[in-house]
Amino acid sequence: MNNDEKEMHKEHMHEDHKMHSHEMEEEKHEHINHEHEEHKHSHAEHHKMMMEDFKKRFIVSTILTIPILLLSPLIQKFLGFTFTFTGDRYVLFALSTVVYFYGGKPFLTGMRDELKKRTPGMMTLIALAITVAFFYSAAVTFGLPGKTFYWELATLIDIMLLGHYIEMRSVLGASRALEELIKLMPTDAHLITPEGIKDVPVSELKKGDIVLVKPGEKIPSDGIIIEGETSVNEAMLTGESKPIYKKPGDIVIGGSINLEGSIKVRIEKTGKETYLMQVVELVKQAQETRSKTQDLANRAAFWLTLIAITAGSATLGAWLYLGKPFVFALERMVTVMVITCPHALGLAVPLVVSVSTSISARKGILIRNREAFERTKDVQVVVFDKTGTLTEGKFEVTDVIPLDELSEEEILRHAAALESHSGHPIAQGIVEKAKEKKIELYDVKNFKTIPGKGAQGVINGREVLIVSPQFLKEKGLWKEDERVNKVLEQGKTVVFLIIGGKLVGALALADKIRPESREAIKRLHEMGIKAYMLTGDNAKVAKWVAEELGLDGYFAEILPHQKSEKIKELQEKGFVVAMVGDGINDAPALIQADVGIAIGAGTDVAIESADIILVKNDPRDVITAIHLAKATYRKMVQNLAWATGYNTFAIPLAAGVLYSYGILLSPAMGALLMSMSTVIVAINARFLKV
Repeated sequence: MNNDEKEMHKEHMHEDHKMHSHEMEEEKHEHINHEHEEHKHSHAEHHKMMMEDFKKRFIVSTILTIPILLLSPLIQKFLGFTFTFTGDRYVLFALSTVVYFYGGKPFLTGMRDELKKRTPGMMTLIALAITVAFFYSAAVTFGLPGKTFYWELATLIDIMLLGHYIEMRSVLGASRALEELIKLMPTDAHLITPEGIKDVPVSELKKGDIVLVKPGEKIPSDGIIIEGETSVNEAMLTGESKPIYKKPGDIVIGGSINLEGSIKVRIEKTGKETYLMQVVELVKQAQETRSKTQDLANRAAFWLTLIAITAGSATLGAWLYLGKPFVFALERMVTVMVITCPHALGLAVPLVVSVSTSISARKGILIRNREAFERTKDVQVVVFDKTGTLTEGKFEVTDVIPLDELSEEEILRHAAALESHSGHPIAQGIVEKAKEKKIELYDVKNFKTIPGKGAQGVINGREVLIVSPQFLKEKGLWKEDERVNKVLEQGKTVVFLIIGGKLVGALALADKIRPESREAIKRLHEMGIKAYMLTGDNAKVAKWVAEELGLDGYFAEILPHQKSEKIKELQEKGFVVAMVGDGINDAPALIQADVGIAIGAGTDVAIESADIILVKNDPRDVITAIHLAKATYRKMVQNLAWATGYNTFAIPLAAGVLYSYGILLSPAMGALLMSMSTVIVAINARFLKV
């Protein structure tokens, strides 16, 4: 966060909240929790309840379908056995009535909803077919001449329930992101009172309270340091990869981690006002406003509904006009309407999705949102988060610069020996480099940290310090060097080695770029897809990474709410945008994007906000996901063609266009064609490959 942003953030913190009492804060916190619980229920629980409902209806309907099949004359004739008893047709009617009203309920209510919105789709088509089949069959049972469609009705309901269940399992949606965000906040705080330090729930903190935050603990709420110095890790919140030195008067964000010294913080914001809760609100808004496009099957169903109604009505009218009895005309109409709703259509897309999901899982790609996955095939711009996505989020020594007679190896040996006693991310990067080069380290005595500025100790009887540029300037040890200036201009973190009061060398560190990132960007460019980067890091670091990887563009020093705005800007230019990220700060952008892709080793929040999850932490899997989406879409189109294609000749035959030649498609033959279509769709889905 640069100085201007700090000032803006500070001003924002001092907004007029002085009138808020402790009671109001408690009430507000309860309200937030209540809102969160309601939201969690509406998204996660509702989705799960619906899925379980389809499963239960499918099981009950399938059990009842077995006696329906055994009692159906057509099935008995087909299998070559006879099973009759007095009143068997009424038993068949009773069983079919239960399947129609219980198993068919989701489709009947779905039709009502679709017709209310004037968007007839799959639900309308299914409801129309089962309703016509049921009421016509009931009329035949109670005296109307003709054949019943009970077994077609039952199997159609079974297959559609199964299809919808498979579909819902593949569409998990962004549901638990808010819950995961809330978990980031610590539950307790060390409140400083006149009687001493008292542990209290974070929910009880109010503006003006003073809290103690020990090294390694999370800061309980947004506030200002009033005592102590430390470094704070805000990477998961702001995307800033480098730990930030904090001193009295500096702002700290609730949920960030205190790395070094103990600090006292005056609480400035609580509840809904905090930075993290504002991110929660952004995620919530984005979840609620995301538009849902109609899927392929629904578009096909819309046209088939129109065809079914038109063809059925035309068939009835035509035969009545030609002087045929009403019963004959009605049977033709019912046959047409039942045939127009093929069983295969209900499985065409879910089966492909099911196969696609298992293939992607084997490749380390988890699909959470089917609609977004379908959109992946159209992606024109992929926007990557930097820290933890294109880079490893770990510091790596990129340059060792001798500033005296000491060799590069000796500089690294001294620095790593000292830093091996520190848990700081920069220290870990230096030690890692020494291990990589198999350098044996010196023994260190009297080690201690200089909060926010470095560390010191004694090696071979001499005082050794690893310090920041700021420390050098304060002590008057800074000297101009072209090599040091160059790495500073690249935005790298530079630390200096002082031995016996003399400046002997510098080490430059940068967030390590993943080796896979270069190949991922190259392959995206080969596919004609642009690659951008979004980061909370400073512009110099962003420029260096962008140049290293050959990106098409980058946005630096971006806060979470600005990340989603940048995605929106690209969308407004007409691009289909995929966002790839791993941090809390990426959650709003992941949801705003047409396709949100989370790196699997990232935070639970990023994962819960995403449509697709890359398990292996490999940016190249973004390309695999795009190829898989394209292959899946092709299979869906093929399956829908198979599922609906036979209608071009089945509907005219069912309507009786060749009746004068003695050719009339019976309901049994129509059912056989439907079964063949389903088998073809199932086999074709299995041939999906990437």
